[in-house]
Amino acid sequence: MNSRILLEKNTLWKAVLQTSEKALQTGAQFPIPTKYEFIEDAGVRFFVRIFASLRKKAEEKQKQQASEAAGISVNPFLPYDKALHVADISDTHIALLNKYNVVDHHLLIVTRHFEDQEILLTISDFETLWVCMAEYNSLGFYNGGEAAGASQRHKHLQMVPLPLAPEGPDIPIEPLFKEAIFTGNMATIPAFSFRHVFIPLENDMVNSPLEAARRSFALYASSLVHLGMTPPDTGSLKRQSVPYCFILTRKWMLLVPRSREFCDSISINSLGFTGALLVRNTEEMGFLKEYGPMNALRNVGVPV
Repeated sequence: MNSRILLEKNTLWKAVLQTSEKALQTGAQFPIPTKYEFIEDAGVRFFVRIFASLRKKAEEKQKQQASEAAGISVNPFLPYDKALHVADISDTHIALLNKYNVVDHHLLIVTRHFEDQEILLTISDFETLWVCMAEYNSLGFYNGGEAAGASQRHKHLQMVPLPLAPEGPDIPIEPLFKEAIFTGNMATIPAFSFRHVFIPLENDMVNSPLEAARRSFALYASSLVHLGMTPPDTGSLKRQSVPYCFILTRKWMLLVPRSREFCDSISINSLGFTGALLVRNTEEMGFLKEYGPMNALRNVGVPV
């Protein structure tokens, strides 16, 4: 099923900036302060943020857990906080600011009606994501299930502006791509000793977002099949067979099956496979330095 696009071209970035400014002024958004370090490992300069404070998000999580324990369903997207609403993207999706953002201008691209986060992506998901990515240089990602780092059950894709790090490549793992080994249009990255599929995209795809959606959706389905996972059905919603992380840029896509969310106590979502990691304290940072970020990714992936 295709979406009817509602977003007016060349308006999203302005809407992001305006909504962010108002949300910060009114206290609707709570940016989580972080510091950062770089950890070099396996040819990648990993960009690792460390939380300065988690108090507000922890309080919200405790409230949600208490409600769920009492049998009260909690869904922050139905209804959504109007102060975080950035734009109506299509008749199937809206864009919201991430309430507890680590990355500035972090968007959540949310289905208007409830779909579970373990439902495979649809052509409408891809259409909406590409329409947004055509507005400014950005990275889209999807955490397919709790084991892939998803914190909410209501289906939502995410998008962050590029570059991810203040210095170096726009995306820290990109230096590894020159070593890619291809079988047809699909490739593996030798440094990734876990199951994955990497696919470069044609540079002009972003100029035709709906066509880009059609082509990348087909590649997404082929990637799932290649990895022995259940592919989507264009006629109905289908649940994933394995948790996974999916990353999409204007230039490439990456799909990584997952075995678990945590390496030791460190939660890893799709951004981890771009070379951007997040730790809660100095103990976790010390563990990551000793264990190695690439080993951490291997630990939560599926062995080759």
